[in-house]
Amino acid sequence: MLRNIPVVMSHYKMQVTEEPVVKTRENETGEIVPVTDWQGAQQFVVSLFVKARPQEGQRPGKGEEIRVTLETAPDDDVTDGAVVELHNPRVSHWENDINGRKMSGLSWKATGIKRAA
Repeated sequence: MLRNIPVVMSHYKMQVTEEPVVKTRENETGEIVPVTDWQGAQQFVVSLFVKARPQEGQRPGKGEEIRVTLETAPDDDVTDGAVVELHNPRVSHWENDINGRKMSGLSWKATGIKRAA
């Protein structure tokens, strides 16, 4: 699988649609626990609406909502509706076979997030 492919997002506008929260998962006992990396650092997740910036002479694209895992805690000013930039954005392809049904997609990750200038 292709993992941690760097992505250039400079031609895209990103707006927060759900504020960052601690990323959690359900463990084998059913308890909800925070997700950490291999060093024990807490992970966060944020939902963004991503849309290509308009180019002269072209119709604007539709855009899409994505969920991004953040490796560092976001600043307090990254709130709902804020236009933001990602630090070191990456994408990984994933694939699962669940009950004979193949599913695949992209997972997004970034070192951090900040308000756009």
